[in-house]
Amino acid sequence: MLRSVVYSVYVLFLVTAVNVHAADTFEIKITENMPYLDVQHDGKAVRIQRNQDEENVITGGFAKTSRKCPPFCVHSMLVAPGVTTVGELELLDFIKQRVATGTGILIDARAPEWYAKGTIPGSVNIPFFVFQKDSSDPEMQFVLDRIGIKPRTPGVIERLWASIKRLFGAEVNENAMNWDLSKAKHLLLWCNGPWCDQSPRAIRALIKLGYPESKLSYYRGGMQDWLVLGLTVIVPGTEPALPAPAVK
Repeated sequence: MLRSVVYSVYVLFLVTAVNVHAADTFEIKITENMPYLDVQHDGKAVRIQRNQDEENVITGGFAKTSRKCPPFCVHSMLVAPGVTTVGELELLDFIKQRVATGTGILIDARAPEWYAKGTIPGSVNIPFFVFQKDSSDPEMQFVLDRIGIKPRTPGVIERLWASIKRLFGAEVNENAMNWDLSKAKHLLLWCNGPWCDQSPRAIRALIKLGYPESKLSYYRGGMQDWLVLGLTVIVPGTEPALPAPAVK
């Protein structure tokens, strides 16, 4: 019994020592106490870390500073009232606290051709235009089921109460009454950056549908800021790549 305990402690010491050594080899960490974050993407382990080459620069389309506006105009930090705007650390925490536990989904809201060039590990691609489809559309129904909302028929009293609130000038979201939102998942949506309107359009479509604003988050920096920090990008259908490849 004692031998077994001693052996377990020894193994734990070795694992800890290896992890500490691995962390010490990172000169460019995400934060002082976070050299990297291991996540799952399409069932494969992927390590999110920063590029360790201090001479690394962004190449390709994301190196551009100027795009025609419209349509590529700078977006507000506040995408919609009640929706939280987050940065990279909050996104990583979302992966740990929400995606890993099945209570949240990290959504790459860009068109498929953008997603195919590279995405943030842990993301699923649900293009913004899918959220703008009618709820009777099969693709939209599949997405609604995936994010945890089901159709429902509001009762007579509920409709009456909504009518009373309208009489007193209160805003009533008729769409929200048609959905069971009790199991709606937390969603964090992102796109190409502060100049991209794909995730804002998806968020506004979800709110119009009745989705709770408190369960929506917006990573405004998007792929542009992700690449600026040299964070890992994975090209769908390929093996996990380290460090972050350039996205052209």
